[in-house]
Amino acid sequence: MSKKSFLLLITAVSALGGLLFGYDTGVINGAQFYLSKYFILDDVMKGLIVSSALYGCLFGAILAGPLSIKLGRKQSLIISAILFAISAYGSGLPELFPQTISTLIFFRVLGGLGIGIASMNAPMYIAEMAPSSIRGKMVTYYQLAIVVGFFVVFLATYFIGNNLSEADNIEFGWRRMFWSEIIPSGLFLILMFFVPKSPRWLALKGKDTEALNVLNKIYEEETAILELQEIKKSLNKNNKQEKVNYFSKVILGIVVIGTVLSVLQQFTGINAVLYYGADIFEKALGFGKEDILAQQILLAFVNLIFTFVAMFTVDRFGRKPLIYIGSIGMIIGFLLLGISLKQEAVGLVSLIGVLIFIASFALSMGPVVWVILSEMFPNRIRSVAMSVAVAAQWAANIVVSQSFPVVMGSDVNNGSTWNGSLPYFIFIVFILVIVFVTYKYIPETKGKSLEEIEDFWKKD
Repeated sequence: MSKKSFLLLITAVSALGGLLFGYDTGVINGAQFYLSKYFILDDVMKGLIVSSALYGCLFGAILAGPLSIKLGRKQSLIISAILFAISAYGSGLPELFPQTISTLIFFRVLGGLGIGIASMNAPMYIAEMAPSSIRGKMVTYYQLAIVVGFFVVFLATYFIGNNLSEADNIEFGWRRMFWSEIIPSGLFLILMFFVPKSPRWLALKGKDTEALNVLNKIYEEETAILELQEIKKSLNKNNKQEKVNYFSKVILGIVVIGTVLSVLQQFTGINAVLYYGADIFEKALGFGKEDILAQQILLAFVNLIFTFVAMFTVDRFGRKPLIYIGSIGMIIGFLLLGISLKQEAVGLVSLIGVLIFIASFALSMGPVVWVILSEMFPNRIRSVAMSVAVAAQWAANIVVSQSFPVVMGSDVNNGSTWNGSLPYFIFIVFILVIVFVTYKYIPETKGKSLEEIEDFWKKD
């Protein structure tokens, strides 16, 4: 197998963690309509079941740092695959087992733990394996996998739901929707046993021979030796201080910058659009119930196409230019949606606004944030720093997911001044903040080795 094929293979396998991320967070959208009727849920309990996985994601991201340091990136991803499989089966326990609301929430939280662990370790693993010249593209495979997961799960739930009567869907169709995740999670688990450990983690643990063996599969022999020397040089510099002081001015500053960027990804409003797409299409855009699933598939398709655009431009244009371009597009999209709602002229312009927003997010803040987070942290603190940034991102996801329907239903939003458009203008303000933070604090990491990026912070 050629070195390029080997790198592509291990990237694709680890990116399956992203596919399960998208699949697991998306499957609840299709299943909740029927399980809500099965359990006769009120709005509070429905919200709890839908959001339960997010709390698991938050704690999973917190656990991911210590797990990654102790067991490594590969073993952490294997643990996440096991959690995905258990969650998929347990969420749809068959009739002969006493499935209750409590057990459903328990298994959804387990799935969330898997997402949290994978969302930190998968992009970091890819970044630590890939050469600097194509690292952006390789890490973008992770975001592509997330988007593919969303798209596939919408198709899967549509296929399952359409081939059963409503009574059958209420009785057991929603269980099959959850069980459909067993196939990709099982595949992910099996394939992870065949990928190597991260060379940077191996070097961190003093296993230089193993690290060089892995690097030789990716680089030519001389380049592999130089790469290992750079890694060891970076680690030796940090080892002089022996214990990392996370509250030092430099390290705390790096962690804060990465965390702010990670949080701002959620404050674009992306998950408000994805999680509550059905409500937006039905209430804000005036679509009928029979059209909602088709519209969501359209969103997922646009998301997928423009993630491909990001993949083939992130190493050519750079990280920061894509964020600027995408931010302008997101603002235009939400302006079209917000103004059409404000003027009570919902229709095609509103839909175009949503699609422009999705496309712009998919070529910028969606994949690029994962690329930057996986690159920007020094070797010594990468696991802990990325764990903090990803945990904060999930916390922000919870805040947006919980507050969006509250703001949407508020008297202020539905009064004559805003006519349902207020949330989208709030998101525009945060997108402007993204432009400022990117310009002021985010380094351009295109074409630089992880060790060169580490030196940037020391000079700054």
